[in-house]
Amino acid sequence: MEILKYILIALYAIVCLALIVVALMQTKDTQGASGTITGSTTSNFYEKNKGRTKEGRLKRLTIYLGIAFVVLAIALGIVYSI
Repeated sequence: MEILKYILIALYAIVCLALIVVALMQTKDTQGASGTITGSTTSNFYEKNKGRTKEGRLKRLTIYLGIAFVVLAIALGIVYSI
């Protein structure tokens, strides 16, 4: 059981560091609240293929790392409560 704890802690630390790095690599969305008020929705080629760009991949990776962060946090809580 001790080996499982060390493995989970190591994975948790790696995921934490990766999540921080990926979040810092993302660009800021400048549209913000003013885009919501004015209703600027564009239906151009870039908006339709945004998931294939670097920003889209970083956003998807951030979501996956966030899910892994939560799952590992729950797993560590369960392992340490036993």
